[in-house]
Amino acid sequence: MRSDVSAARGFPAFPRQQAGTRFATSWWGRAWIKALEDTSLDQTLLKKGRAYAKTGQVGPITVSPGRLAAVTEAGYDAEHHTVVHVEQLGEAEWDRFLDQVAAKAGHIAALLDGEMPHDLVEAAEHAGVPLLPTVGDLEPECSCPDWGHPCAHAAALCYQASWLLDDDPFVLLLLRGRGRQELVEALQGRSLPDPAAGTRAGTPAAEAFALDVPPLPDPPPVEVAFAPLDLDPAPGVEVAALRVLAASAAARARELLVSGRQVVLTEFQDRVRLAAEHDLDLGLEAAVRAWRHGGVTGLEVLESAWTPPGRELARSRALLEAGWEGEAPPAVEAWRNRWTVGALQLRYGRDGRWYPFELRDGQWWPAGPPARDPSELLA
Repeated sequence: MRSDVSAARGFPAFPRQQAGTRFATSWWGRAWIKALEDTSLDQTLLKKGRAYAKTGQVGPITVSPGRLAAVTEAGYDAEHHTVVHVEQLGEAEWDRFLDQVAAKAGHIAALLDGEMPHDLVEAAEHAGVPLLPTVGDLEPECSCPDWGHPCAHAAALCYQASWLLDDDPFVLLLLRGRGRQELVEALQGRSLPDPAAGTRAGTPAAEAFALDVPPLPDPPPVEVAFAPLDLDPAPGVEVAALRVLAASAAARARELLVSGRQVVLTEFQDRVRLAAEHDLDLGLEAAVRAWRHGGVTGLEVLESAWTPPGRELARSRALLEAGWEGEAPPAVEAWRNRWTVGALQLRYGRDGRWYPFELRDGQWWPAGPPARDPSELLA
């Protein structure tokens, strides 16, 4: 493993943020935050860390192989030295990672464009190369006397680091051990595995980028997929119903063609789907609204209650407290996956999102699209 100080990058301190500023807008930035919050043993310290991060109490940040460091403020004329350690990748792991990057020309282009491709991370994981941190991968160290793990200062540093990761995924790779320039140089001229090993030889990166490759064709147009059937009336045949079923089958076939996957529905779910997609009056108004807001999961939170893991609910409560502006958040009447606040109810889905419901004539009705942060819906 390496610890080359020359690869270190410095970033200026973030100023005080405006109300409503969020952490981690990229999927890899959110994975970083999840690793931090899943590791935390104290939600109060996480809340303080978010406040410190948003109010500019973290100094300039230095990112180097395996190390994230900054000086954090601790009241009037006092400060703490805060470090978060991340395990570096070994030489063999880097070789396997570079093989995955070189295997697809779009990977390095995406990284240089500030994106971390999902399929690159998945391919790296299959090759035994962990890029994104998980529970316990972030090791905090701080000069403060707080025994929390992490303390509020380390949490603040990690929350601000999510902004750096959003802007440049090479920050994550540097924490894992190698900087941007070193990786780009290592990729130049690198090919796919030797054809003698049973695979086809690759093309050097410079040549691949120089190729004039036509773009892939667009998916089949919706107009073609939903072209109405030209049917003549026949005894015992509901022509209008047959047209709806044919259009529905075409739409699902197109979904399978484009995405490569399709959810298997129950008979009731399929009835709701048909009513939602084709404006059919089947007496399922609430279910149709739920489907339009969240598909299968939206319908599930309408129909049944479940008990989410305590850790997920604790994280949502922390988000509610951190994201609420002004006075303290309203009192919540909680039961299983349902939080009720007056005439508004939030229901937690198995997809990790909160679905809003409103009280109408004594019944709860779907009220809009879901959100991961419950404070957005209550506000």
